[in-house]
Amino acid sequence: MTITRPEVDTDKLMQFVFRAVDEVGATLNAALVVMGDKLGYYRAMASGDPISPAELADRTGTAEPYAREWLNAQAAGSYVTYDPATSRYTLPIEHAVALTVEDSPAFLPGMFQIALGTVHDAGRVLDAARGGSGVGWHEHNTDVHLGCERFFRPNYAANLIEGWLPALDGVTAKLQAGARVADVGCGHGASTILMAQAFPKSFFTGSDYHPESIEIARERAAAAGVGDRVTFEVASAKEFSGRDYDLVTMFDCLHDMGDPVGAARHVRDAVASDGTWMIVEPMAGDHVEDNLNPVGRTYYGFSTLLCTPASLSQDVGLALGTQAGPARIRDVAVAGGFTRFAGVAQTPFNQVLEVRP
Repeated sequence: MTITRPEVDTDKLMQFVFRAVDEVGATLNAALVVMGDKLGYYRAMASGDPISPAELADRTGTAEPYAREWLNAQAAGSYVTYDPATSRYTLPIEHAVALTVEDSPAFLPGMFQIALGTVHDAGRVLDAARGGSGVGWHEHNTDVHLGCERFFRPNYAANLIEGWLPALDGVTAKLQAGARVADVGCGHGASTILMAQAFPKSFFTGSDYHPESIEIARERAAAAGVGDRVTFEVASAKEFSGRDYDLVTMFDCLHDMGDPVGAARHVRDAVASDGTWMIVEPMAGDHVEDNLNPVGRTYYGFSTLLCTPASLSQDVGLALGTQAGPARIRDVAVAGGFTRFAGVAQTPFNQVLEVRP
């Protein structure tokens, strides 16, 4: 049998090839951004003054050849500008905000850090994909854990207290008066501590199955001066302690769970009859075509290499995926015994869902 292949359009082929070359450059740039963050290159350029490779190396205590090649790569990618007349480089002020201001919602190095850490562990995912197994969150390198918090925390800081919590029916008033809150899957405790600082009459219990993250959360709560009202425990989403919580929160973690329905049932048992479950998840639509955009592409990448393997490493292994969408999250909530479900807020990176008994 003869198979006739369609004729190749050479122009389209070369367009794809050069697009792929750009993708390789972008892949390498993830490491370069993390390098610039960790070595202090961006911070040394944050004033917006033009700088030479020798000056950048001197300011950061690094070797000039590395500073020179890094600057050239950044200029080729339009992260910095280059003046051929002076052979000097400039970091635009807008780029400096995104690359150096950690409390800005536009802060980017955390996203690059978690991406680089995720790619670093891709070999494990290849083996897991062949065998149908998973790779647990605890099995990843430190850049994944630290980068995750650095990526999400600025968004929480910008939106959680002023936007997301007020969007929930009556929750802010309860927190101001004094409420009991469970922050499930709290990681390093960024969301827990932000809420504790904003509502000094309320008490908070953060939980995560990852002991190393809980240790960091306890240290950060003490440093923030909220250790008297915040407790952290090592526990899964199906085992966290306490009952009659006024508010249960989950930030960007439900889709990572092996048994999100089991977690939902436990939340139903733990939340007060008039309480609220707030679910913050990555921004996503209900259909694949809704998510074929830059944010969706990034999240599908994380889903393939990080979140889905994490779910498959656990009991049940439902593997919702990072782009589950509100309809699938609603199905989880309903299966867990909840009857009221609504989307109440969103940002380009997150959606906020309100669930009630």
